[in-house]
Amino acid sequence: MTQTVERIGTGTTLRAQDLHRTYGSGGAAVRALRGVSVEAAPGTLTVVTGPSGSGKTALLHCLAGLDRPTRGSVRWDGTELTRLSDRGLAELRRTRAGFVSPAFNLVPTLTAAENVARAGGRPEPGRVREVLALVGLAGCERQRPGRLCGERQQRLAVACALVSRPDVLFADEPAGALGPAAGRALAALLRTAVDTEGRACVLATADPAAAAYADRVLVLAGGLVVDDRLRPAAAHPGRAA
Repeated sequence: MTQTVERIGTGTTLRAQDLHRTYGSGGAAVRALRGVSVEAAPGTLTVVTGPSGSGKTALLHCLAGLDRPTRGSVRWDGTELTRLSDRGLAELRRTRAGFVSPAFNLVPTLTAAENVARAGGRPEPGRVREVLALVGLAGCERQRPGRLCGERQQRLAVACALVSRPDVLFADEPAGALGPAAGRALAALLRTAVDTEGRACVLATADPAAAAYADRVLVLAGGLVVDDRLRPAAAHPGRAA
Protein backbone atom coordinates (compact mmCIF):
# COMPACT_ATOMS: atom_id res chain seq x y z
CA MET A 1 0.00 0.00 0.00
CA THR A 2 1.31 3.45 -0.94
CA GLN A 3 1.55 5.91 1.93
CA THR A 4 0.64 9.55 1.44
CA VAL A 5 3.07 12.08 2.85
CA GLU A 6 0.90 15.10 3.64
CA ARG A 7 2.16 18.49 2.52
CA ILE A 8 0.55 21.66 3.85
CA GLY A 9 1.15 25.09 2.30
CA THR A 10 4.67 26.29 1.52
CA GLY A 11 6.10 25.93 4.99
CA THR A 12 6.19 23.10 7.49
CA THR A 13 6.28 23.16 11.27
CA LEU A 14 8.37 20.36 12.69
CA ARG A 15 7.47 19.10 16.18
CA ALA A 16 9.25 16.42 18.18
CA GLN A 17 7.94 15.26 21.55
CA ASP A 18 9.77 13.21 24.18
CA LEU A 19 12.30 11.66 21.80
CA HIS A 20 14.34 8.73 23.06
CA ARG A 21 16.97 6.90 21.01
CA THR A 22 18.93 3.94 22.32
CA TYR A 23 21.60 2.16 20.32
CA GLY A 24 22.51 -1.41 21.21
CA SER A 25 21.09 -3.40 24.11
CA GLY A 26 21.93 -4.70 27.54
CA GLY A 27 25.14 -3.49 29.11
CA ALA A 28 26.35 -2.12 25.77
CA ALA A 29 23.29 0.11 25.26
CA VAL A 30 23.94 3.79 24.57
CA ARG A 31 21.11 6.24 25.32
CA ALA A 32 21.77 8.94 22.74
CA LEU A 33 18.50 10.80 23.42
CA ARG A 34 16.62 10.79 26.71
CA GLY A 35 13.38 12.69 26.29
CA VAL A 36 14.11 15.60 23.93
CA SER A 37 11.32 17.88 22.66
CA VAL A 38 11.70 20.66 20.10
CA GLU A 39 9.67 22.69 17.61
CA ALA A 40 10.87 24.45 14.46
CA ALA A 41 8.50 26.75 12.55
CA PRO A 42 8.77 28.00 8.95
CA GLY A 43 11.20 30.89 8.59
CA THR A 44 13.22 29.98 11.67
CA LEU A 45 16.74 28.68 12.25
CA THR A 46 17.13 26.24 15.15
CA VAL A 47 20.70 25.55 16.27
CA VAL A 48 21.33 22.31 18.17
CA THR A 49 24.67 22.48 19.93
CA GLY A 50 26.65 20.67 22.58
CA PRO A 51 29.86 18.65 22.96
CA SER A 52 30.72 15.53 20.99
CA GLY A 53 28.49 12.65 22.05
CA SER A 54 25.74 14.94 23.36
CA GLY A 55 23.10 13.58 20.95
CA LYS A 56 23.09 16.32 18.30
CA THR A 57 23.37 14.02 15.29
CA ALA A 58 20.97 11.46 16.76
CA LEU A 59 18.37 14.20 17.21
CA LEU A 60 18.84 15.60 13.72
CA HIS A 61 18.59 12.12 12.19
CA CYS A 62 15.33 11.42 14.02
CA LEU A 63 13.89 14.80 13.02
CA ALA A 64 14.82 14.23 9.37
CA GLY A 65 13.50 10.69 9.12
CA LEU A 66 17.00 9.27 8.66
CA ASP A 67 16.60 7.23 11.85
CA ARG A 68 13.66 6.07 13.94
CA PRO A 69 13.38 7.08 17.59
CA THR A 70 13.13 4.32 20.13
CA ARG A 71 10.24 6.23 21.66
CA GLY A 72 8.51 9.54 21.04
CA SER A 73 6.80 11.46 18.25
CA VAL A 74 8.08 13.43 15.23
CA ARG A 75 5.49 15.36 13.20
CA TRP A 76 5.85 17.47 10.08
CA ASP A 77 2.51 19.27 10.17
CA GLY A 78 0.00 16.45 9.53
CA THR A 79 2.59 13.73 8.90
CA GLU A 80 3.70 11.52 11.80
CA LEU A 81 7.10 10.18 10.80
CA THR A 82 7.10 7.27 13.25
CA ARG A 83 4.11 5.78 11.42
CA LEU A 84 5.69 5.88 7.96
CA SER A 85 7.22 2.83 6.30
CA ASP A 86 10.83 2.93 5.14
CA ARG A 87 9.53 3.76 1.66
CA GLY A 88 7.36 6.55 3.07
CA LEU A 89 10.33 8.03 4.94
CA ALA A 90 12.47 7.88 1.79
CA GLU A 91 9.74 9.70 -0.15
CA LEU A 92 9.48 12.37 2.56
CA ARG A 93 13.24 12.94 2.53
CA ARG A 94 13.29 13.08 -1.28
CA THR A 95 10.40 15.49 -1.72
CA ARG A 96 10.30 17.60 1.43
CA ALA A 97 13.78 17.75 3.00
CA GLY A 98 17.07 19.36 2.08
CA PHE A 99 20.40 18.17 3.51
CA VAL A 100 23.81 19.82 3.87
CA SER A 101 26.60 17.50 5.02
CA PRO A 102 30.36 17.94 5.61
CA ALA A 103 31.02 15.79 2.51
CA PHE A 104 29.13 18.30 0.29
CA ASN A 105 28.22 15.42 -2.11
CA LEU A 106 29.19 17.41 -5.21
CA VAL A 107 29.95 15.78 -8.58
CA PRO A 108 33.45 16.96 -9.56
CA THR A 109 32.90 16.56 -13.32
CA LEU A 110 29.81 18.84 -13.33
CA THR A 111 29.77 22.62 -13.18
CA ALA A 112 28.25 24.47 -10.25
CA ALA A 113 25.04 25.07 -12.19
CA GLU A 114 24.89 21.42 -13.29
CA ASN A 115 25.38 20.22 -9.72
CA VAL A 116 22.48 22.38 -8.54
CA ALA A 117 20.24 21.33 -11.44
CA ARG A 118 21.03 17.67 -10.76
CA ALA A 119 20.09 18.08 -7.09
CA GLY A 120 16.81 19.73 -8.03
CA GLY A 121 15.66 17.09 -10.49
CA ARG A 122 13.89 19.40 -12.91
CA PRO A 123 13.97 22.85 -11.29
CA GLU A 124 11.83 25.58 -12.81
CA PRO A 125 13.53 28.03 -15.21
CA GLY A 126 15.75 30.50 -13.40
CA ARG A 127 15.77 28.61 -10.09
CA VAL A 128 19.38 27.43 -10.45
CA ARG A 129 20.70 30.96 -10.96
CA GLU A 130 18.42 32.21 -8.20
CA VAL A 131 19.84 29.90 -5.51
CA LEU A 132 23.42 30.36 -6.69
CA ALA A 133 22.95 34.11 -6.31
CA LEU A 134 21.35 33.59 -2.89
CA VAL A 135 24.44 31.76 -1.59
CA GLY A 136 26.87 34.26 -3.08
CA LEU A 137 27.95 32.26 -6.14
CA ALA A 138 26.55 34.42 -8.93
CA GLY A 139 29.04 34.28 -11.80
CA CYS A 140 30.35 30.84 -10.77
CA GLU A 141 27.80 28.85 -12.76
CA ARG A 142 30.37 27.29 -15.12
CA GLN A 143 33.04 26.52 -12.55
CA ARG A 144 33.57 22.97 -11.38
CA PRO A 145 33.79 22.21 -7.62
CA GLY A 146 37.54 21.58 -7.82
CA ARG A 147 38.09 25.20 -8.88
CA LEU A 148 36.22 26.50 -5.83
CA CYS A 149 37.73 26.95 -2.37
CA GLY A 150 36.33 24.90 0.52
CA GLU A 151 33.99 27.65 1.72
CA ARG A 152 32.58 28.12 -1.80
CA GLN A 153 32.06 24.38 -2.15
CA GLN A 154 30.12 24.62 1.10
CA ARG A 155 27.99 27.39 -0.38
CA LEU A 156 27.39 25.28 -3.47
CA ALA A 157 26.22 22.40 -1.26
CA VAL A 158 23.70 24.75 0.37
CA ALA A 159 22.44 25.81 -3.07
CA CYS A 160 21.97 22.14 -3.96
CA ALA A 161 19.94 21.62 -0.79
CA LEU A 162 17.75 24.67 -1.45
CA VAL A 163 17.00 24.30 -5.16
CA SER A 164 13.98 21.99 -4.74
CA ARG A 165 12.38 24.36 -2.18
CA PRO A 166 12.42 21.84 0.70
CA ASP A 167 9.97 22.22 3.57
CA VAL A 168 12.77 21.69 6.10
CA LEU A 169 16.53 22.14 5.67
CA PHE A 170 18.92 20.07 7.80
CA ALA A 171 22.64 20.73 8.27
CA ASP A 172 24.77 18.31 10.32
CA GLU A 173 28.18 19.76 11.22
CA PRO A 174 28.37 21.06 7.62
CA ALA A 175 31.53 23.09 8.17
CA GLY A 176 33.39 19.84 8.75
CA ALA A 177 37.12 20.41 8.88
CA LEU A 178 36.97 23.92 7.39
CA GLY A 179 37.36 25.55 10.79
CA PRO A 180 35.41 27.93 13.07
CA ALA A 181 35.40 30.89 10.65
CA ALA A 182 33.81 28.76 7.92
CA GLY A 183 31.31 27.45 10.45
CA ARG A 184 30.21 30.96 11.37
CA ALA A 185 30.03 31.92 7.68
CA LEU A 186 27.79 28.93 7.05
CA ALA A 187 25.50 29.85 9.96
CA ALA A 188 25.20 33.36 8.52
CA LEU A 189 24.42 31.88 5.09
CA LEU A 190 21.72 29.63 6.54
CA ARG A 191 20.26 32.65 8.33
CA THR A 192 19.99 34.46 4.99
CA ALA A 193 18.48 31.40 3.31
CA VAL A 194 15.89 30.98 6.07
CA ASP A 195 14.88 34.65 5.92
CA THR A 196 14.70 34.63 2.11
CA GLU A 197 13.12 31.23 1.47
CA GLY A 198 10.89 31.01 4.57
CA ARG A 199 11.76 27.39 5.37
CA ALA A 200 12.49 25.84 8.74
CA CYS A 201 16.16 24.97 9.22
CA VAL A 202 17.84 22.81 11.87
CA LEU A 203 21.62 23.13 12.22
CA ALA A 204 23.58 20.70 14.41
CA THR A 205 27.01 22.04 15.34
CA ALA A 206 29.54 21.89 18.15
CA ASP A 207 30.40 25.57 17.55
CA PRO A 208 28.49 27.71 20.08
CA ALA A 209 29.16 30.83 17.97
CA ALA A 210 26.50 29.63 15.51
CA ALA A 211 23.90 30.43 18.17
CA ALA A 212 24.23 34.13 17.30
CA TYR A 213 22.32 33.49 14.07
CA ALA A 214 19.57 31.30 15.53
CA ASP A 215 15.97 31.95 16.47
CA ARG A 216 16.19 29.09 18.94
CA VAL A 217 19.18 27.41 20.57
CA LEU A 218 18.93 23.91 21.99
CA VAL A 219 21.93 22.81 24.07
CA LEU A 220 22.33 19.06 24.60
CA ALA A 221 24.50 17.11 27.02
CA GLY A 222 24.28 13.37 27.54
CA GLY A 223 21.14 13.12 25.43
CA LEU A 224 19.28 15.69 27.52
CA VAL A 225 18.29 19.30 26.86
CA VAL A 226 20.28 21.37 29.35
CA ASP A 227 19.36 24.77 27.86
CA ASP A 228 16.58 25.87 25.51
CA ARG A 229 16.37 29.55 24.68
CA LEU A 230 14.80 31.86 22.13
CA ARG A 231 16.66 34.80 20.60
CA PRO A 232 14.91 38.03 19.58
CA ALA A 233 15.19 39.05 15.93
CA ALA A 234 17.15 42.17 16.86
CA ALA A 235 19.92 39.98 18.31
CA HIS A 236 20.80 38.37 14.98
CA PRO A 237 23.90 39.86 13.29
CA GLY A 238 22.92 41.86 10.24
CA ARG A 239 19.20 41.33 10.70
CA ALA A 240 16.69 44.00 11.63
CA ALA A 241 14.00 43.34 14.19
